[in-house]
Amino acid sequence: MPAPRQINIAVLGAGGVGSCFLSQLSSLSAKLSQNPSAPMYLSLILLSRSKTMVYNDAFKPINISDWKSTMEKNSKPALPLPDLADFLAMSPEKVVLADNTSSQDVADHYPMFLRKGISIVTANKKGFAGSYALWQDIFRAASNGTGQGGWVFHESSVGACLPTVSTLKDLVETGDEVRKIEGVFSGTMSFLFNNFMPVGGGGGSFSQEVKKAKDLGYTEPDPRDDLNGMDVARKLTILGRLVGLEIESPTSFPVQSLIPTALENVKDPNEFMAKLGDYDAEMEKLKKEAASEGKVLRYVGSVDVEKKQCRVGLEKFDASHPISALKGSDNIFSFYTKRYGESPLVIQGAGAGGDVTAMGVTGDLIKVLRLLPQRQ
Repeated sequence: MPAPRQINIAVLGAGGVGSCFLSQLSSLSAKLSQNPSAPMYLSLILLSRSKTMVYNDAFKPINISDWKSTMEKNSKPALPLPDLADFLAMSPEKVVLADNTSSQDVADHYPMFLRKGISIVTANKKGFAGSYALWQDIFRAASNGTGQGGWVFHESSVGACLPTVSTLKDLVETGDEVRKIEGVFSGTMSFLFNNFMPVGGGGGSFSQEVKKAKDLGYTEPDPRDDLNGMDVARKLTILGRLVGLEIESPTSFPVQSLIPTALENVKDPNEFMAKLGDYDAEMEKLKKEAASEGKVLRYVGSVDVEKKQCRVGLEKFDASHPISALKGSDNIFSFYTKRYGESPLVIQGAGAGGDVTAMGVTGDLIKVLRLLPQRQ
């Protein structure tokens, strides 16, 4: 019988996704420790929230079930990221860093963590949709790239826990030829257009539907962070890079913003919402044009791999198209490949939410645990 294994876990971010991940980590830890043939013990040895951290120099585990109280009572100022990497590298056991933040600064330091043998699981898009140079640095350092450092997985960086990244990687690595990627990559935009122009007609004005989406919590606090299209562009950048395109950044291809030009520089989100209705006429015109053709409007991302072209923006679709038939805030990803021919491989489902996003991070953690060798 193999000796029990010990893996140390460091968690950055304890907000919506982070708190869900901690709950899942607690369940996973209990399950793995009770494996009769090969028990594994996961220890939470560092937890960071905003500008504070909980940790100790002896790498003693933090009680996961009581992490909120521990954060309140025992927090210290957060270590600078280079110092954090040095601290984790001194761990007597292998370390996995779970990044549940959306921090560009943390993402910029991924190569440093990886080179020190620290594996990373994350929902943070910033490291994979930022500069192409950072993308290259990450995978030059990672063991699942061309390096010999830690492992890095980022399933939840696109489509929450939908198996989008892993499926696309499998297609590429098994030799299929991906020709086109198309879909609705934003839960916010899915909800917005499914309600603005549902199949069969109806729907309110554009400003009314944006307000509804905001009130229900589907948008960012400032809806312009969704309407500018950059969230979709970041996801498209990641998918394009996975099929081998050297996309410099999410701003290096056409992205259609739905923010009226006159409102781009309005500072207060409430003022933006109050004035948005003054510009409904343009969206209403596009809606009527699509309806006259028997089609609906949807906000999509697409990659033409053969032409090396990416685009984010409004498209018209027949009512019978799978993209038209989406419900609620579902995402859909269609992979057109040589093997699948004219019928694409389609992945569809909830693409947002704390539990499902954290599930993707937890699934990536399980992948890493299977790959990590036992420290000698």
